[in-house]
Amino acid sequence: MSERDLLFSLRGVRYVYSGRHLALDGIDLDIYEGEQLVLLGANGSGKSTLLKLLDGIIGPTSGTMRAMGRDIAAVAEGEDAFRFHRQVGLVFQDPDIQLFCATVLDDVAFGPLQLGLEPDEVRRCCDAALAAMEIEDLARRAPFELSGGEKKRAAIASVLSLEPSVVLLDEPTASLDPRTKWVLVNLIRNLAAAGRTLVTATHELDIVPIIASRVVVLGEDGRVLADGDPEAILGDRALLIRANLIHEHLHEHGRVRHAHEHGAHDDHHALDPADGPLALAAPVGDPARPAPRVDPS
Repeated sequence: MSERDLLFSLRGVRYVYSGRHLALDGIDLDIYEGEQLVLLGANGSGKSTLLKLLDGIIGPTSGTMRAMGRDIAAVAEGEDAFRFHRQVGLVFQDPDIQLFCATVLDDVAFGPLQLGLEPDEVRRCCDAALAAMEIEDLARRAPFELSGGEKKRAAIASVLSLEPSVVLLDEPTASLDPRTKWVLVNLIRNLAAAGRTLVTATHELDIVPIIASRVVVLGEDGRVLADGDPEAILGDRALLIRANLIHEHLHEHGRVRHAHEHGAHDDHHALDPADGPLALAAPVGDPARPAPRVDPS
């Protein structure tokens, strides 16, 4: 891709919390316009920190980082931050952080109103954002009346109302039931189809083939372990084990012993191979499908 398509460029980026806790260490990363990039890593690998850096909420402790032609360290200090946050929107993992008004519509309208847009333009932005998340019927509801999935969609709508060209999503499917999870995954895919650049942080392997055109794997040391095609990443069993995204668990059934992989968040004592969170990785070659159960009889 040409240089004009480059949105984010990170070189040797480190981030240390309170001068003690190293979250990211030596990140080199380029993100291009129109990509659907997934940041894949276990809890504590620095995914959320990287999203905050991309959003200009914080600046790197060391290294260089540019976004949309701006120095992120300067944006984090307030330089041109207002305009930058119209272009890049971050949806936090906890939707309650973003939903603080009396109604969903008030939350969705908050950003456009802060921009000083005319009432008709505010309404247009809100209508488009609510429609994108298919929650027009929730506009007059209070956030505390919503389910977890509805809150997630309302939080995304509150970011979309600013019409950003880049949307950053932090664990968007966390803590959702299966039906709600896949409804949201489909809505995220629609955002990509509409031409937005998406960066999604997750540890859930089953959604990756649906929402990713490219995957960057973060290790538990805060470094990039791999960067490439989703099929190749999901097919690399050793890489997924190293990143703590799957693990091997030894089972004994009478005199028969075998090992198979589990997702990092699975309950491996109650896993049903047909329903496990890795089952939907099947379209890319079953990289981590658990081995069949062994009947000792």
